[in-house]
Amino acid sequence: MNIVNIMWAGGAPYVSVHKVHQQILSRAAPNASVTSWLLQGHGSCCNDSSTREWQLSQRLLKGRHVWKLLHPWMRSRFRNALKQAGTQVVLLDGLGVSRLVLPVLRQLPQVRATIVFHGKTRLHRGDIALLRSFQTPQVTLVAVSQTLADDLQRDLGVPVQVLRSALEPESFRQVLLERTAARQSLGLPLQGVPVFGAVGRLVDSKGFDHLIDAFALARQRQPDIHLVILGEGNERPVLESRIRALGLEAVVTLHGHCRELSSLYRAFDWVLIPSRSEGLGLVLQEAVMADVPVLCSDLSVFREQLGDTGGYIAVGDVAAWGEAIADCVSRDGKQVAKAQYQALAPEQAWQRFSQLSGRLLGKP
Repeated sequence: MNIVNIMWAGGAPYVSVHKVHQQILSRAAPNASVTSWLLQGHGSCCNDSSTREWQLSQRLLKGRHVWKLLHPWMRSRFRNALKQAGTQVVLLDGLGVSRLVLPVLRQLPQVRATIVFHGKTRLHRGDIALLRSFQTPQVTLVAVSQTLADDLQRDLGVPVQVLRSALEPESFRQVLLERTAARQSLGLPLQGVPVFGAVGRLVDSKGFDHLIDAFALARQRQPDIHLVILGEGNERPVLESRIRALGLEAVVTLHGHCRELSSLYRAFDWVLIPSRSEGLGLVLQEAVMADVPVLCSDLSVFREQLGDTGGYIAVGDVAAWGEAIADCVSRDGKQVAKAQYQALAPEQAWQRFSQLSGRLLGKP
């Protein structure tokens, strides 16, 4: 089986999306040949596949104005590359990649495609018409959560399968550092200081601006607490300014992107996820599998995973978040983490994910 995994871009902002595709591709048949394409940017998409960097410009990919005239030339290159590779299956990274690649498949009816939707996206009439014009089994639509699948199916009027992203629990836990080593890696106090962690790109949808405000309120009751935010993004200057304005420089750290991020969760007493929206939220899964309790926004996609065990706070409610963070200091975090692990059921989730991923990739 020859599989081509086509990603929009490489680099730190796309790590979580690449991680999902890597997990899917890990379920391909042992004799499958897997190649990844990066349409823009640099880096390796998946550990076990070769990567072709197309180095296409953002203007060309978006195809606005005169740049749209070059799309036939670009698609001709895609078509020739797929034919030369003897491609049988393509795994497409969301709507942007699908807009570019699906028209090519009209001339390659033997190639099957799976489109993976990672989050809510704005669908134009042309997008809906394009996705409706293909029939299963040539094109299969999947979403990384039930919540997202329901939304897409309602908007598109076509079936969308649920492929709730999951991580292989045993492999994930093998790389985890214990509390002391993880704190040393981040330069944190080893004892006596409650440390809260937040993980994600520094972008508006992650809600870190409200989190910093809430943390300032929580310190009025719990002055010893610290907050570490792991991630990078264009909101850094705004967040840094807010930290300075609130006088939190000594207790709130924007640590930046960490390549070894998945190993560091046990540095934290609690993980905070204040997102305004999420397609799934792999951070939630990673924290729970690291036995770290989670406090998160009241989003359907989080309730889908944690049920009644989640600590849910209204999106953007700074006062409520401040109270909840302060309350965490006196709560039994180990009991909360245990209940959340049972609700998430990582082993069963991984089994379901593996079976469907294998079928999508043509595994017998």
